[in-house]
Amino acid sequence: MIHSNQKVLVTGGTGFLAIHSILQLLNRGYQVRTTVRSLKSKDKVYEMLTNGGISDFNLLEFTEADLTSDKNWAEAVTGCDFVLHIASPIFIRLPKNEDEMVRPAVDGTLRVLKASRNAGVKRVVMTSNFGAVGYSHRDSNSLITEESWTDPNEKGLSTYNKSKVLAERAAWDFMKNEGGTLELSVVNPMGIFGPSLNADLSSGFEMLKKLLDGSMKAIPDIRLGIVDVRDAAELHILAMENPKAKGERFLALSGGTMSLMEIVNLLRDKMPYVTTKAPSKALPTFILRFAALFNDQAKAILPLVGINRNASNEKAKTTLGWNPRSNEEAITATIISLIKWKSLNV
Repeated sequence: MIHSNQKVLVTGGTGFLAIHSILQLLNRGYQVRTTVRSLKSKDKVYEMLTNGGISDFNLLEFTEADLTSDKNWAEAVTGCDFVLHIASPIFIRLPKNEDEMVRPAVDGTLRVLKASRNAGVKRVVMTSNFGAVGYSHRDSNSLITEESWTDPNEKGLSTYNKSKVLAERAAWDFMKNEGGTLELSVVNPMGIFGPSLNADLSSGFEMLKKLLDGSMKAIPDIRLGIVDVRDAAELHILAMENPKAKGERFLALSGGTMSLMEIVNLLRDKMPYVTTKAPSKALPTFILRFAALFNDQAKAILPLVGINRNASNEKAKTTLGWNPRSNEEAITATIISLIKWKSLNV
């Protein structure tokens, strides 16, 4: 390992994408500082990194900081060359008032950017999401690219996605008006899957679990854009290192979408032992619409039904030399994690 004299701050160190980013940065010899909302989470970070193969933690340090407070952000960025701003405010339940989710996302982003600018950080790479790019796109025949933006007032847009659009917009506005010498790059991932380093599984895993454990009796007409967490983490590092990434946003997806039906069929073919309880028939959309009147889960997935948001990963590949794994690899790695962490009994 070459010990770099460059230091990277990764915000939200216990998160699925953040921990894979920390893992790769340490493997590349960077000094890493990560923020956690409580220093009690340090052991969790150590445990996940150990599961990922790291045995030497000399290049890793922690700062306690929360996106909803100014406290410790100046300390967190001091001496850092780069910041990977991956953390997102956490909500255990959907807030009644959307400002409860939108304000922390916007204010937290501005907090990190201001602290980074003031500390002389070279570049921030911010994790936005596909919800900030392609949810107002109407033409299913044309590819969605980084030029696209979601209208934050889009009908049916979730509060979470609205918060991501407005936080990313606020970041670009900040850069234009008061960014100083700071540089910004943004990564917009689609659904993040792949290997989990502990038993706390991210939201995408939950859908696949329900698809396989008998919870779903029929398969809704939903198509997913997919990226493996290892590739999403690598894209953040490429966007950090490459001069061409300055002022750019990059869509993170493996390429092409997969329907839930295609995912089940893939697993029937490759890992038949996990599909014994999986449904085989499609759920007619009119039934889902009816169910959404009474059922919050049905209501939550209804905006995803019958839509193919086909996006391009060409920019990340050509500008940064990114070469992601296939959808199939990301999905099978996810299922292996579900079994490994005892979330799926086979």
